[in-house]
Amino acid sequence: MTQTIARQKQKCTVIGILEDGEKSLNQTAINILQNADVLIGSPRFMATIRHLLKDTAEKKDFSGNILNVPRWVQTALDENKQVVVLATGDPLCHGIGSYLVKKLGIEQCHFIPNISMFQLAFARLGLAWQNIKICSVHSKDMGDWSAAAPYDHGMRPLLRACHKHDLIVVYTSPENSPKRIAKMLEIETLGDQFEMIIASALGTENEKTSDWLSMEQAQSYVYDEPNLVILKRSNKTEKPVLMGVYDDQYEQRMAGNKGLITKQEIRAVSLAKMQLRHDSIVWDIGAGSGSIGLECAQLCADGYVYAIEKNQADYDIVLKNKYASAVLPTPGNYHIELGKAPQGLENWQDPDAIFIGGSGGNLAELILLCLQRLKVGGRLVMNFITLENLQTACDTLKNIENIEWNYIQMHISRSKPILKMHRLEAENPVFIVTASTLIEKQQVSK
Repeated sequence: MTQTIARQKQKCTVIGILEDGEKSLNQTAINILQNADVLIGSPRFMATIRHLLKDTAEKKDFSGNILNVPRWVQTALDENKQVVVLATGDPLCHGIGSYLVKKLGIEQCHFIPNISMFQLAFARLGLAWQNIKICSVHSKDMGDWSAAAPYDHGMRPLLRACHKHDLIVVYTSPENSPKRIAKMLEIETLGDQFEMIIASALGTENEKTSDWLSMEQAQSYVYDEPNLVILKRSNKTEKPVLMGVYDDQYEQRMAGNKGLITKQEIRAVSLAKMQLRHDSIVWDIGAGSGSIGLECAQLCADGYVYAIEKNQADYDIVLKNKYASAVLPTPGNYHIELGKAPQGLENWQDPDAIFIGGSGGNLAELILLCLQRLKVGGRLVMNFITLENLQTACDTLKNIENIEWNYIQMHISRSKPILKMHRLEAENPVFIVTASTLIEKQQVSK
């Protein structure tokens, strides 16, 4: 009987390497490099191990060509060539590794990881790193940060991390630099809460690690490429209340002896009706004092809140509340515009939840627009104190197909001292109307 022995299929080997080249590699990695037919990597790393390669080895520079790497690898594997990809440190820690697995499948990938660059930095500093948050801005130029940065700005995940974590390591790039990070923290009023270490050219003769720097110092510090940043919270602030902040902690416009704000109890029920999740996209139309939207931002730390207010005085109040101690720190996910809805809403992401606290006389139009944009299963919640607005909402909703809706009335009375006793003082009754889409938003119609 003749036995057929199948030839073992080649795999792509992804090798982690540090700036000192061959010195950072184990013998297994060296042996594989010596037999490589195709080598893919950045020129600086390929130069450090060039002497290990066969004369016939084909070299491909993936600088600016990351999207082409899976095709290059697949072509080499189809030709049964031994292909190696060089990556910094651990390829599966903010490296090319997960991208290759996604495109090629783990059955075609083999990894020989090195220590990560952040591990090397922490070793130099003698710092434990088991509690760190790892972030990366090592990508194309994201542009400078501003208070009006869009929802999808590449620095936003780092900003969220800074609101939630006390020790953070950040992989940088020449454009998305330590200076850019420091400037962002200053703009977001977090500059005095963090110190920064910049570790550059680790593993080379130009290796340099700074002392703990203020954000101002970090913007003038001189460093080499490549580098990474370590952020440590030095000025811890009290954790904010997630929802139900007391009314008097918010700045608010006064009418008579009462503030124009969604009262705490009404706010709590309205937020419950919105069915928020940690990553919900929320619209707050007619922001008023900003209380609803700002508490949505706390509850949806991985989501985003768009708010709009037509009154200049109220808009200014919202900005004050955004940075007030009662609601700090909003996790970098709250955006307020001065304007009258629906103008500008076309530029916002489709929402999971919408709150309407003021319509500016366009209530029916707003309801139709909101339900058209609302994601499937999302919630539209509206607060009214007048019967006329309630009637308009009901008349509009009952003529819309493929939604479900209801309303409740809340009448809150708060205790007030009288001599050595207490009495109840009534607040204005409020109608809370809730509507939700049942099918695809394109099919919501009158």
